[in-house]
Amino acid sequence: ILKIITDMFLPHIGLSELEDECFSKILPKAVTMFESMMKEILDQVGGLSSQNTELCALLRKILQAMMQIIDTLSTCVRHVGTFEEAPDLDAIRSLPTCILNVLRETFQHCKESEVVYCGRLSLVADLLQGLFKEAYSLQKGLLELLDRISLDSSASEEEVSDIVTVIHGLLDICSIISNLDIALHANTWKFLIKQSLKYQSLVEEHLHHGDISNSLCDNLLASLHNCVELVEQIKHAGLQEATQSPEYKLFQKTAKMCRFFANTLVHYIKEFKYFLTKYCSCFHQLYLQIISKFPPSLCASALPSALSEELNAAALVPMDALLLQLLPLQPFAEVVLQQDLRLSPEHGLPQCLLLVSVLGQLTSQPEEVLQLWYTGSHFSEETPRLPLYQALFTSFKQCYTERQVPVLLPGVMMKGQAQVQVTLHHHICVQLCASVAALPPMYFPVLEKCLVEAVLQADTQTALLATDVWCFTARYGTAELCLHHVLLIAQLVKACTTECYQSFHLGLLLKRMVFLMTPNHQMELVARFPPSEVKNLPLWRHILLRALSHDARHRVETDIIGLTHKALTDWQNGGYKLGQVDEVNMVLLSLLEVVRGQPSPEEQCVLPAMRIITHLWLRMSSDQVQTHPVLQCTLQLVLSISAILVKNLEHQVILQALLCVETVVSQKCADQLLLAALQFLSSLGKIFVPPDSQNQILPRLSNLFGVLLSQISWLLHQHALEAFSQFAEITNHEEVISQSLCEEDTKTKVVNYLSKTVNAQEDAESRLQRLKLELAVIKQHNERLENKENASNKLAAEAVADSEV
Repeated sequence: ILKIITDMFLPHIGLSELEDECFSKILPKAVTMFESMMKEILDQVGGLSSQNTELCALLRKILQAMMQIIDTLSTCVRHVGTFEEAPDLDAIRSLPTCILNVLRETFQHCKESEVVYCGRLSLVADLLQGLFKEAYSLQKGLLELLDRISLDSSASEEEVSDIVTVIHGLLDICSIISNLDIALHANTWKFLIKQSLKYQSLVEEHLHHGDISNSLCDNLLASLHNCVELVEQIKHAGLQEATQSPEYKLFQKTAKMCRFFANTLVHYIKEFKYFLTKYCSCFHQLYLQIISKFPPSLCASALPSALSEELNAAALVPMDALLLQLLPLQPFAEVVLQQDLRLSPEHGLPQCLLLVSVLGQLTSQPEEVLQLWYTGSHFSEETPRLPLYQALFTSFKQCYTERQVPVLLPGVMMKGQAQVQVTLHHHICVQLCASVAALPPMYFPVLEKCLVEAVLQADTQTALLATDVWCFTARYGTAELCLHHVLLIAQLVKACTTECYQSFHLGLLLKRMVFLMTPNHQMELVARFPPSEVKNLPLWRHILLRALSHDARHRVETDIIGLTHKALTDWQNGGYKLGQVDEVNMVLLSLLEVVRGQPSPEEQCVLPAMRIITHLWLRMSSDQVQTHPVLQCTLQLVLSISAILVKNLEHQVILQALLCVETVVSQKCADQLLLAALQFLSSLGKIFVPPDSQNQILPRLSNLFGVLLSQISWLLHQHALEAFSQFAEITNHEEVISQSLCEEDTKTKVVNYLSKTVNAQEDAESRLQRLKLELAVIKQHNERLENKENASNKLAAEAVADSEV
C-alpha cells in the first residue's frame, strides 16, 4: 500500500499539500510498521539456523520489506527534491523526523548484527548489506534536501523545534555509526555542525550542547586511541616505512578523523562557548588525556617519527586552539586553578604543561582575561582559584618522577625548530621568565607573593625553579628593585631558624641575588646588616664573598674575623663554658665562608683565621665531643675550616686533629661529622709530612681511611671513595694508599670506583617503577617538613610584613 501511494499518488500532490495530505498520515504508520518488523526479527532470530528454512525465509522476507520501506522513504525525498523552489520545513515536517527514526533503527540493527544473529549472520548477510546501503543512500538524500531549506529570524517555534529535533536525531545516529563507516560518520557530523551554525541564533538556546560537545570529546579520544593502537601494530609488524600497507592507510584515515573531531570541537566551542561553561571540567580532562598520550608523558608509547608527526598534527596541535577558546571562560580557569586539584599520576605532567601553555597564550589576551588567570580569587563568594604562577609551581612540585627521569621537552625555538631537548625545569623556567618579561606592572605583587611561597615550601627543586625566576626578575628589573628584594630576603633569612629548610632555600636565593647588586647597594646591605653583630651572622654565612665588591668584601671579612676573635676571647675568659658554644659555632660558620672565599692562602685574613683554628684544636677534647652534641658541631666546623687552611697548619696541630678524629670515628657519631672528617683527610694530600712526624701522622691517616672506606652507609661509603681518590691523586706519601687498602674487599671497591666499574645496571623500566614508589615517600617527607616548620613560616611572614611597612 505504501509503495502504491508513493508511486501512484505522490507525483500528483503539490508541495503545499504534501504534509497534510500525505506525509503526516502515512509516514508515522510506516515508522510503526518498520519498528514492528524489527521487533519481529528480534523475537524470531533465536531459532534461526540453516536447517530451519522456513524461519530463514521469513526473516529474509522481513528484511526485504524493511528495504522496501526505506526505498519508499527515498522516493518521498526524491519527489520533494524535484520541486524547483526549496520547501519550507512546515511543508515536510513529518518527513525528516520519520526518516531519522528509521535510520536510527537500521544502523543500530546493522551495528548489533553479529550479536543479534549470533554466528548465523551469513544466512542474511547479503540483505543486511543491502539494508545498510539503502539507509546510507536515504540519509544522503535527506541531508541534501535539508541543506536546501532555509529558516530566517521570523521562523515559527514549531519550525525551530523541528530543526532542533533533526540536529538531535543526527547526534543519536552519530553515536551509533561511529564504528560502522568512517565516511558516513564524518559527513553526518559535518552536517550536524553545519546546521547548528546555520541556525545558530535560532537554536543555540535549545540545543543539547553538553551532549554534542561530550560526543565530540568521546569521538576524539576514541580516534586517538585507535591511532595509538594502529601505531603499535605497525611497529610490531615492522611496517613503519611501508606507506602502502593496509595498516598504514587505515592509520592515516583514523588520524584524519582525529584531526576532524579536534578541529570540529574547537569550532563548536568557539561559536557556543558561553553555553558550554558547565562542561569546562570535561574539556580540562580531555586536554590532559590527549597530552598524556604523547611524549614526554611517561605513560605514552614511543612513536616512529613519521607517524608521530601525523598524530601531533591531528591531536596535539589543535589543543593550542582549544585552549585559546577556553581561556576567557571563568569556569575553565576555576577548574584548572582549583586549590586541591586531585589528578591521577599520569595527568600530573599534562597539567603542568597545560599551565605553561596558558602562560604563553596570555600575552595576547585582553585585560579581563589576564586578571582572571594572574590574580586568583579574591572574594569568599567566588569559587577558590590559585594565581597562575602559584598553580604552576604547585604543579611542578607534583612532577617528581618526571623531574628525576628526567623527561625532555623542546628547548628554545628558532625558525620553528627546537634547538635542543631540555629538562622540565629548564623548559618551565624559560617560559616563566618570558612571561615575567611581558608581565604588566600591576601583577608584579602577585608574582612576588607566589615566588616567596614557592621558595618557602619544602620541595628543593621547586624552590630552585622559583629562585631562577626570581633572579631573572631582579636582573630584568631595576637596580633598586634588586636591592629591595635582597633586603626582603635578608629579613626572611634572619626570621628563620638556622637549620630549617626555608633557611636553606632563602640562603641559596640570597647567595645568587647578591651577585646582581651594584657595589653601592652591596655597601648598603653591609650597612643595614653589619657582620660585626652576632644577630646578623645567620645572614652572612649564606653570602659568597667573591660576589662582593672589594670594599664590601674587605669590610665583611674584617668584621667577621674581629667578631670571631672576640667570641673566642669571651669564651676563654668565661672559662670555656658550654653555654657559650652556640655563639662560637655561629661565628665559626661565618668564618668558614670567609676562608672559603679566599683566592689564595696568602690573603691577609688567612693568618688570623689560622691562629683561631690552631687555638681551637689545642683546646679540643675528644671525650667532651662524645659527651656534648654541641661540641660535635664545633668539631665539624673546625674540620671544614682546617681542610681549607691545611697548608698553613703546623704538623703538631694536624696530629692533634687526627687524634681527635680517630677517637670520634671509633664511636658512633653524626654523618655530618664524618663527612667533615673525610673532607679534612682528603685535604692532607696537599701537604708533605716531614720525616720526623711521619711515624705519628701517616699510620693514623691510613687507619682512618681504612675505617671510613668500610662504612656500610652508601652515602658515607661514596664520599669516602671520593675523598680517598682525591687524596691519592695529589699526595706524595704513596705508602698511605697501600696501607689504607689492607682489606681485600675495600681494595676491590676502590679499584672499581677508580675504573668506573658499574656493578649492577638498573634497567629503565625498573628505575621508573622505583621512582614512582619514591614519590609517596618524598611527598610524606615534604608534608612532615612543612607541618614542622609552620612556626618558622609564620615568623617569616611577619618579617615580610615588617619589611613592607
